[in-house]
Amino acid sequence: MDGSLSKVDVPEIQHLLDLDPYLRLHEGEIRRRYGCFQDVIRHIDSTEGGIEKFSRGYESFGLHRTPDNGICMKEWAPGAEGLYLRGEFNNWNQTQYPFTRLEFGKWEIKIPPNQDGSCPIPHNSKVKLVVKTKSGELVDRICPWSKVVKRPKDVPIFEQINWDPPKEQLYQFKHRRPDKPSSLRIYESHVGISSHEGKVNSYKEFTRDLLPRIHDLGYNSIQLMAIMEHAYYASFGYQVTSFFAASSRYGTPEELKELIDTAHSLGIVVLLDVVHSHASKNVVDGLNEFDGTQSCYFHDGGRGTHDLWDSRLFNYTEHEVLRFLLSNLRWWVEEYQFDGFRFDGVTSMLYHTHGMGHGFSGDYNEYFGLNTDTDALVYLMVSNYMLHQLYPSMITVAEEVSGMPALCRPVGEGGGGFDYRLAMAIPDMWIKYLKEFSDDDWDLEKLVHTLINRRYSEKCIAYAESHDQALVGDKSLAFWLMDKEMYTSMAVLSPPNLVIDRGLALHKMIRLITMGLGGEGYLTFMGNEFGHPEWLDFPRIGNNESYHYCRRQYHLANDPNLKYKYLNQFDKAMMHLEKKYNFLSHGQNYISRKHQGDKLVVFERADKLVFVFNFHPNNSYTDYKIGVNIPGKYKLVLDSDAEEFGGHKRLNHDTDFFTANDPWDNRRCSLMVYIPCRTAFVLAKVD
Repeated sequence: MDGSLSKVDVPEIQHLLDLDPYLRLHEGEIRRRYGCFQDVIRHIDSTEGGIEKFSRGYESFGLHRTPDNGICMKEWAPGAEGLYLRGEFNNWNQTQYPFTRLEFGKWEIKIPPNQDGSCPIPHNSKVKLVVKTKSGELVDRICPWSKVVKRPKDVPIFEQINWDPPKEQLYQFKHRRPDKPSSLRIYESHVGISSHEGKVNSYKEFTRDLLPRIHDLGYNSIQLMAIMEHAYYASFGYQVTSFFAASSRYGTPEELKELIDTAHSLGIVVLLDVVHSHASKNVVDGLNEFDGTQSCYFHDGGRGTHDLWDSRLFNYTEHEVLRFLLSNLRWWVEEYQFDGFRFDGVTSMLYHTHGMGHGFSGDYNEYFGLNTDTDALVYLMVSNYMLHQLYPSMITVAEEVSGMPALCRPVGEGGGGFDYRLAMAIPDMWIKYLKEFSDDDWDLEKLVHTLINRRYSEKCIAYAESHDQALVGDKSLAFWLMDKEMYTSMAVLSPPNLVIDRGLALHKMIRLITMGLGGEGYLTFMGNEFGHPEWLDFPRIGNNESYHYCRRQYHLANDPNLKYKYLNQFDKAMMHLEKKYNFLSHGQNYISRKHQGDKLVVFERADKLVFVFNFHPNNSYTDYKIGVNIPGKYKLVLDSDAEEFGGHKRLNHDTDFFTANDPWDNRRCSLMVYIPCRTAFVLAKVD
């Protein structure tokens, strides 16, 4: 991909340069990248009639029933010497049905209907592709466009299923998509582990049991992980083998559609974790060596392999790879009604080194030098351009840790086009603080800096922990805070326990300050809203295929005799506070106080709200003066020390707070408040 600087017109680049004048030094590189993006769009326009048509590859590629009940199948296998279709429908005869070679490495087969007019390949029957390699060997493959693949109980290899149910069995969507939220409150979810039982949970059970809970908590978005089919369950969905197939472990495609439609009926948008950064190395049931060569969908040689992840890397310059990946995004939107995507592994995509061994100091030369993979960046630009052009309500989130400038600015400005990036430094900070320091020694200056250290005008999703922090080898925040005491002292009637008391208090404060300061969206991983204990470990050889840690123990939060209910109620109160005041959609407001000695942090957000945190383990403060900018009356609207949240009830919720015309901490006026130790509260301006 090569863009000509003299011909490049980035429509709104001046706006980007005004937002960040330091980018002026790299304007030429930004224009070059945009030129590469334009080249791709122009090529698609000239060869395919536009990106809207180009990204509907799933309508012609793969296995389809024709209007007369015959079969038509088209594949791209440029390195193959021949292609055949076999299955239960022809008693697995390898060469009975050969494909015809077309131009540009494509192959096609047409099978007429049976004599009685029925389809020759019935619904739910098994099929395989047979590829004749350059050496003359006949090898089995699965169609890359498969809608359903299933694994027999005692066979570790997935098989393609012809998913073609009668019309009356197809799920019909009943509810419109919710409007695009102005702020995201994301409940990160994995269907398989969503039961407290040691089993793989189903789409049906998630719809019945989890959606009402998520709605009641006040989350307005679900991020579904591990949906794209993956052969190895313990990979958490990150070793994708079939990109168009919804995981059959949890049920049928129609049941996934019902889940999403039900979420929409509750006003909840649903994001898909999409893995276009790499693919499984599986050959028989994956994309690897599909046409008998090392390339096809991937780069050949070292560039086509991710050594750390032991996976294959896409060749984003290949026309048919672009068709495959862009059509994959369209498929999940059109077929399943997903509302957006969390793009996995974006940092790995952006750099030839995949970000490995690179600390990223923030020097702009690290982002605009030769280490940046232009091909992958342009693919992301094209994806975001397509999604936002075709679906104005689309939401895209980048899992990106390097801080690539303009990644979350519109493509028309020369940016990457994402709506949000994950604030990945925040959970790393919390784990480091909990592992290495007593909270007496937390550096509030560094803590606050980490929470607010994000690019101006590029939105972030903040979180204290996600699935990454819960996976085996780490522990949930609650377990870092309370560890083995959670097994014996979480009963409401347990004797007083200082470890549990500290853990409950800090767990609430960590989440509230992360949500209040850390970004323009907020995320929690399922179960962590109530302080889920222990860790997450999928069944594998190393644990004797145990499901003991591969579940979410929601019964703990439901038990009125356990203290988990307090954390659950506080999380619900946080979400409903945001729902009422919509403070995440407001830019970061003023931090008026960071006092290391007093262990105090005070800041304002959404103009009406004042957040107050006292991290001191012992010191409470009476008549403590805090600055506020808007004069008037304030009410207490959230209190981590309230009885319903397992606190000590030290604040009077009937008190009204009136400002004094006394400037303080660079604010126009001030309030006098009581601030108990290890407590956070929020005041709201009363109209």
